Amino acid sequence: MLTIIGEALVDVVHSNDAPMHAYPGGSPLNVAVGAARLGHKTRFIGHYGTDEHGASIAAHLSASKVQVPFEPRAARTSTAQAYIGEDGAARYEFDIDWSLDSYADDILALAPSCEALHTGSIGAMLEPGAHVVAQALTAARESALISYDPNCRPTIISDHALAQSWAEKFAALASVVKASDEDLTWLYPDRSLAETAHAWLDLGVELMVITRGEGGPIAYTRAYPNGIEEPAYRVEVADTVGAGDSLMAALIAALLDRGISGAQARAKLAALIREDIQNLLRFSATAAGITVSRSGANPPTREELNAVLNG
Repeated sequence: MLTIIGEALVDVVHSNDAPMHAYPGGSPLNVAVGAARLGHKTRFIGHYGTDEHGASIAAHLSASKVQVPFEPRAARTSTAQAYIGEDGAARYEFDIDWSLDSYADDILALAPSCEALHTGSIGAMLEPGAHVVAQALTAARESALISYDPNCRPTIISDHALAQSWAEKFAALASVVKASDEDLTWLYPDRSLAETAHAWLDLGVELMVITRGEGGPIAYTRAYPNGIEEPAYRVEVADTVGAGDSLMAALIAALLDRGISGAQARAKLAALIREDIQNLLRFSATAAGITVSRSGANPPTREELNAVLNG
């Protein structure tokens, strides 16, 4: 069972060549849906309401067979206005309510039994919820595969020092990190991507994957400090909404496929060889490519992904 903690919201997508649409989203929710579509039992812990937007989130999770251990308790459901540019890239404006106070005891009781636990984005930087997430990862650190995606949102957390502090706190708890080049350049404008990768490996990360848009992902481990690259999967881009989340979900799924979870996760990650890492990156990059070929955060199923990989 993969457990994911983080924000759930509704993306209201605006573009010049299509009518406005509202999609359930939020980076951790997208990862939960992506992993479930790839065949892994997944449960999602978020913060949303019973309003119309919350109902759409619940239906979206149910449609992908994502389990929800706690009933929605938020007074309202958060939203993100996503504005799609001519190049398909999205710019976001957020209205976020992120608190886990009413769930805290339940989450902390659940955390030590998790074999795989993921978080990231707003849910791992915005208080008052972020400290509960950090406590959960701390409780699960020795018994779970822990993954983290900073997925920075400068319009919400604009303070570099605060963002760096949260990012480094979660990186130190995680065994796997996926981060975009944009995230890391914003967090650390005065150092290279490789320098940041090495710094986060020093914090305790075992597998550091950096996405670079059309440049494809690159992975760093202690055994491969110069990085292992994989080209992006080339498609006609509809938009980039959910692309990084789809890659993150596929990366977690591919690790779980290999039995990398639980208390032995760190040792197994450290033992990955070049071919293993290349296969992980190809699987993940292809999932992201499929996602950007269609509108909204719509990650592929296992059957769709296999059809492309084996085609």
